[in-house]
Amino acid sequence: MLRFRSVPTKELGVMFKYLRVVGLGASTIYQPTLGSKLNPLNVLDRIKQWRSPATRDLLYGFEGVVKPGEMLLVLGRPGAGCSTFLRVLANQHAEFHSVQGDIHYDSLSPQEVHRHYRGDIHYCSEEDYHFPTLTVDQTLRFAARTRTPKDQSDSSSPRDHTEKVAEHLETTFGLRHVRNTVVGDAAIRGISGGEKKRVSICEGLATRSLISCWDNTHAVATLSASTALEFVRSLRSVTDHERKATIVSLQQAGEPLFELFDKVCLIYEGRMAYFGPASRARQYFVDMGYLPTNRQTTADFLVAVTDPDGRKTQIGFDRYIPQTAHEFAGYYGKSDICPLNKADIEAYGDECIGKPHRAAIFQERSRAENSSMTGADSPYLLSLSTQAWVLLVRRLQLERGALRRRITQLIASMIQAIMAGSVYAHLHPDTSSLYSRSSVVQFALVWVTFTTSTEIPALFSQRPIVLKHFRAAMYHPLLDSLSLTLLDIPITLFTTGLFSVIIYFLADLHDSFGRFITFTLVLLLITFTMKGLFRAVATSFKSPAPAQALAGLIMMFSVLYMGFILPMPTMIGALKWITYINPLKYATEAVTVNEFEDLTATCSTPIPQGPGYEHVASENQVCTTVGSLPGDLSVSGARYLQVNFDFSYDHLWRNVGILIAFFTFFTLTYLLMTEIRVESASQTSVVLFKKPTRKQNSQHRRSNVDTGHEASTRTARGGTFSFENLSYSVPTADGARRELLQDVSGCVTPGSLVALMGESGAGKTTLLNVLSKRTTTGDVTGDLLLDGKPVPADFQTQIGFCQQVDTHYPLSTVREALLFSVQLRQSQSVPLSVKMDHVAECITMCGLESYSDAIIGTLGIEQLRRVSIAIELIAKPPLLFLDEPTSGLDSQGALSIVGALRNLADKGQAIVCTIHQPSSDVFEMFDHLLLLRKGGQVVYHGELGTESKTIIDYFEKHGARPCTPDENPADYILNAIGASAISTLNQDWHEIWVHCPEARKLHAQLDAIRLNKIPLEIARSYSRGSAVSWRTQLATLLNRNLTGYWRNPTYLLSKFILTSGAGIVIGLSFLHTKDNLQGTQNQLWTVYLSTYMASPLTHQMFVPLINVRNVYELRERFSNMYHWTALLTSQLLAELPWNILAMTAYFISWYWTVGFPTSRAGYSYLMLAVVYPLYFTTVGQAVGAFSPTPEAASLGFSALFAFMLLFDGVMRPYAQLGWWQWMNRVIPSTYVVEGIVGQASGGMPIHCDLEELVTVDPPAGMICSQYLATFAETAGGYLTNANDSQACGYCPYRTKDIFFTQNFSISYSHRWRDFGVLIAYILINVSSRVCTPRHSLT
Repeated sequence: MLRFRSVPTKELGVMFKYLRVVGLGASTIYQPTLGSKLNPLNVLDRIKQWRSPATRDLLYGFEGVVKPGEMLLVLGRPGAGCSTFLRVLANQHAEFHSVQGDIHYDSLSPQEVHRHYRGDIHYCSEEDYHFPTLTVDQTLRFAARTRTPKDQSDSSSPRDHTEKVAEHLETTFGLRHVRNTVVGDAAIRGISGGEKKRVSICEGLATRSLISCWDNTHAVATLSASTALEFVRSLRSVTDHERKATIVSLQQAGEPLFELFDKVCLIYEGRMAYFGPASRARQYFVDMGYLPTNRQTTADFLVAVTDPDGRKTQIGFDRYIPQTAHEFAGYYGKSDICPLNKADIEAYGDECIGKPHRAAIFQERSRAENSSMTGADSPYLLSLSTQAWVLLVRRLQLERGALRRRITQLIASMIQAIMAGSVYAHLHPDTSSLYSRSSVVQFALVWVTFTTSTEIPALFSQRPIVLKHFRAAMYHPLLDSLSLTLLDIPITLFTTGLFSVIIYFLADLHDSFGRFITFTLVLLLITFTMKGLFRAVATSFKSPAPAQALAGLIMMFSVLYMGFILPMPTMIGALKWITYINPLKYATEAVTVNEFEDLTATCSTPIPQGPGYEHVASENQVCTTVGSLPGDLSVSGARYLQVNFDFSYDHLWRNVGILIAFFTFFTLTYLLMTEIRVESASQTSVVLFKKPTRKQNSQHRRSNVDTGHEASTRTARGGTFSFENLSYSVPTADGARRELLQDVSGCVTPGSLVALMGESGAGKTTLLNVLSKRTTTGDVTGDLLLDGKPVPADFQTQIGFCQQVDTHYPLSTVREALLFSVQLRQSQSVPLSVKMDHVAECITMCGLESYSDAIIGTLGIEQLRRVSIAIELIAKPPLLFLDEPTSGLDSQGALSIVGALRNLADKGQAIVCTIHQPSSDVFEMFDHLLLLRKGGQVVYHGELGTESKTIIDYFEKHGARPCTPDENPADYILNAIGASAISTLNQDWHEIWVHCPEARKLHAQLDAIRLNKIPLEIARSYSRGSAVSWRTQLATLLNRNLTGYWRNPTYLLSKFILTSGAGIVIGLSFLHTKDNLQGTQNQLWTVYLSTYMASPLTHQMFVPLINVRNVYELRERFSNMYHWTALLTSQLLAELPWNILAMTAYFISWYWTVGFPTSRAGYSYLMLAVVYPLYFTTVGQAVGAFSPTPEAASLGFSALFAFMLLFDGVMRPYAQLGWWQWMNRVIPSTYVVEGIVGQASGGMPIHCDLEELVTVDPPAGMICSQYLATFAETAGGYLTNANDSQACGYCPYRTKDIFFTQNFSISYSHRWRDFGVLIAYILINVSSRVCTPRHSLT
């Protein structure tokens, strides 16, 4: 019994009258698309909807009360409104348009409860949200600790209380064997799906709520009947002893479980069909005119009466029987149960509602539970300091679980530091190194800034978890963010500090310890600042795509206005304000002046020099470096920065202070936004539909017409599938081996429907995976046979397998998903019209007619389950495996699904499925049962018999208690073998089975099958691999991907907003560049910055890319629906057009704004908007293909992109790369920059401005032309005043070709070579990605 009672006790009930819940949207809401978002005609509709939104009633006319000490069972078919009802009673109203009527929690209003007592009402949803790297024990201990009251009845410490709660829950729900196993997710191997559901239940119980709303239909369905009964008994015990109000929504409930409830509420299409005593519910509907079937439980009977196709009326009933939801509600209002309910409401209202003294008592007792340092009206039990400590410990546990990711980040930073340091190694103390010296410190800043944006996907993945904990009043969300920030400090200190040490000393920067400390300090500050900024950005959006787009824009503007690429003196006044709010500008100035302050550089390029100028006096020479003075052949680093960038050493510590202020501001913004925006993580449950067209309507009507084609109803027929002595073991952490299956034997004949049952952890799913050859680890021994012969090598592709986890492409409709499956899994020789008929047939068979055009990603669990089954049925496999096909369905839905399977079996289909808690009607549809116990041992394998008589007789004759006439045979069998988390038995049912006549008969049958060795018809029919050609696979996949992109307008619009905004800002920043030296330099920088667009566009595509890959890895690849090369090619072809269009938007807003000539726009557009997107899309998808998560992909691409920036010859010119010059030739961005810059500027003159001219005095008696003409001809410059005898004005470069060739090795003549090299890289990327081994995709 769960008793966590504190002293003094408090209690809370809920009463509701005239309850009406209104949701947004009409009965049909259409999925938005890019076209609908951009259609100007829809603007007026959106304004109209904003002012007067379409609404619909979700619940109407509900009245009732759940008093302390009472348990209410809520029943109804999926979609009836059970979840809505529980959410409203749990005081979660945010996702509804309005909640009308009276709701009272004792003498407290919903508003008071939300503000002050939120943790006293708990809602446990069907979805499982947990941190995947935490263990089961850590998850439960955290929940128990955050809801531990100040005082305990046994005077135990909070630590002892937490330990007792966690151990009790783990024991009760059979989790002790996985207590030290991580929870896991799609990317991290952890506990099973059923165990994860139990963790959700335990976490909810640990919160000690006074009103508990358990919307855990799917969670309880994953438990065995006895374990589910133990769960509800625990709730009953807590409800009785702690005087709590418990509300549970179940879709399948056995009779012993049903009898534990005091009241039952039956919902029929949003109307209250019954609310009253559970003991009178069955007779109430019998008196109404409905009749239960044989052995049908009360819960199943009540749900069945709300199903027009599943209810059974009494023959010859003399009164009118209600049919619709409205009629059921009207009948209830006139029944004798309704006055009892109203009287109960009035009695509770007179006693508890509107009584200030009760509210005061409740408040006083709540304060007694709260920490002495907690506010009087705080909903949290722990003080802020204790919350912060508990969260810090959890964050440390999370970091331990993510150690591999942290090591990867560290290695990436070290590699970047080593590469960059070696590129800039041994900088000479002359003017030739001034540019490189400033470049290396800028690169360090840019790299750490890039790495800070890679955690955006991870922040979004943990949002639903934080929201769940916030609603349970476990902790302040801002304190969770604070724990992330605090624990990140030592990690960042180590990672960034190591990066700083390597790059600083390898590049041979200023040999002063103080300067090194300052450099490291600024790097750390900018890292912390940008992390705070990007975390604040992430909390401001509901989805990753716009957050990453904005992060890309911020990154672009930060780099552009950091004061290095675009120096302050050259900025246009209208945009100079950006530098004042740019943290990177202050960091740039700080690290640059820190390096240059004491530097005096010897001039490496005095003018004139060379042959004929050997004996020229220094007063007749000048240095060309900006900041030099006539007659002085050395340049002060401080003056160089002052003249060129307007940087001053006096600003160093001012800038450090500003960075600290930025860090503080962004971090506080992040913390506050986390607290304020936590509710934005909630997901609406509105089902969206595809907007139909006339053509599609006519196609759907034609698809429903029976063509009479035999293929539409024919079922593939195979041989007898048998398995003998199957054992399966996996290695454990201590080096031993764990046996999951032990000597399992059996057979499945054509036309048979076999149930695979057992307690939780018995190995049902494991056996199914072994039978279908889907195991990837461990050792399997034994034989798998088809008609007595070993199964063929491509056995996986011949069968159908419906997984327990519903994995689908979320942006397809149900009809499209089925058509996709049938087009790839049935032969091309089958006409499309026949395939369409088969789609319509499967839709009807699985009860999906109302959802045929619904978007799969918006469906509920029950509909998703039906879609999963339909997708496998449509392939007509000769052997079909299903893992929990009825999980998440109500009794009528389960009966419908198993009935469909029964029909398939009657046509010759061989079917094996695991099943949990089947009703008697469902159970008796099976032919055979394979029953397992823990350890993967067989307890029974044989026929069920009529009304399950054969199997009942088997257990009764071997010592089990007799089965009562009204008992569910499935529950009886599981109880007989002790399938409960806390059961003990005196009989060994496995030993009984091994030595019984039924087992000997089975083995004789298996021996007979071996001896017959019938020819393998199944192998001949299906051994040729994929059913359709590679071209058809590609076309089908491409259609799905393009359709999905079109239905994701947020993703696409984020691209265009990003590129258009960046193009405008970069174009305006370099507005109409002149033909002077600075203008020429700016043209290089603006092209260089344009290559930055690859980063945000690529980061953005990792989430949808990896989501699609997961669908393939988890489900579609096992069925051999298509080759993985077709998937990779389709992803490339679907993404590429949008990236080209996005870069086209960038080009249009950028090219002419900068001032490049129109006559040369064609080549520039080809390189930047066509070829370059081809390159970064292919390389980005290649990185994504090898990355397990979007975060890992972002980190990998950031490292790769940093290499491009380092070696493309702009930050460090080619001539200065030394040994690394070969890397410049293998970096693709080199050819992008050279091609565009060379083409746009080739052959054009340079006209130096007056301040750009180098002024030098000729020797006495000489004019400028006499003194400098020879040098100018050789060096490539020109004189502006050839006939003067003093102050000769010399421009170092005559043409842009000379400028780019001498400084950056960029040549106009290489433009088509550059184009060809990029095409070659693209082909290499595509080839490497297509040739990626399938096992490497995860």
